[in-house]
Amino acid sequence: MDVLILAGGLSHERDVSIRSGRRVAEILRDRGVKVQVQDVDTTLLRTLSSLADGVVWPLLHGSSGEDGSLQALLELSGVRYVGTRSKEARVAWVKPVAKAVYGREGVSTPDFITLPQSLFREVGAEQVMDAIVSRFGLPLVVKPARGGSALGVSLVTERAQLSRAMVHCFAYGDNAMVETAVSGTEVAVSVIGTGAEATALPPVEIECEGPYDYDARYNAGRVQYYTPARLDTADAARVTEAALTVHRVMGLRDLSRVDMIVDQDGNPQVLDVNIAPGMTETSLLPQAAVADPRDIGEIYQEIVKAALV
Repeated sequence: MDVLILAGGLSHERDVSIRSGRRVAEILRDRGVKVQVQDVDTTLLRTLSSLADGVVWPLLHGSSGEDGSLQALLELSGVRYVGTRSKEARVAWVKPVAKAVYGREGVSTPDFITLPQSLFREVGAEQVMDAIVSRFGLPLVVKPARGGSALGVSLVTERAQLSRAMVHCFAYGDNAMVETAVSGTEVAVSVIGTGAEATALPPVEIECEGPYDYDARYNAGRVQYYTPARLDTADAARVTEAALTVHRVMGLRDLSRVDMIVDQDGNPQVLDVNIAPGMTETSLLPQAAVADPRDIGEIYQEIVKAALV
């Protein structure tokens, strides 16, 4: 079995993608799997055409890697690949759309609004921001409607901070999602498998000095992780069920990661779903995999084998 890992790309998360690809390749090679790592460039289609019996594992983060574009190209090429198919990937990539889908299934998520940058110019930015604060109160979280790795995300605790947060957000996309900030225990639950056969890995708790931003996620020092999360039995069951529900109702395949905050009442509030979660040494899915009874290499090999079905 040959595995072609795609890593790199041209998104803001290129460096993380490369690190993810190298790490997964190392683990699979230790299991005796033949692995090739390739960037997405003009040689890609030629490489795919020569991949007779292999499996592609796309590990691109950000646009093109998670918005369904790359998945559609792989489907066009007729190759087998790990992960969610293009149609479902497009839905998961747009945060407000994803929230609407799993919200209909009773999954709790913070109240939010999504607005384009053009509307702020047309109506008047200050008036729009006043209306947001009047409706949602403070604190707020401002984030791009698309994207990952906390790029463009800001926590707003005072009205005076909102303008800068919007400018920061619009540097990463034309649509901003503003949601009510929820306090509590931040956890991530990774899901392996597809449909009724999907299972959750142990939840990972994130304790961070300051915001859990790009620097905190990929550079050691500011974050303490607890795997499994320090939750009581009932709360742990609720976060696991929430992650499995999101994974299933959105039609995700093979692997995903659902980020949430357990609020003061013990209710998981889902913040985001990731169809191509980071796989670096400090990433959350690998940490959860290490805490699972199975060997991490075994888990990765199972993910690859599932793509052959």
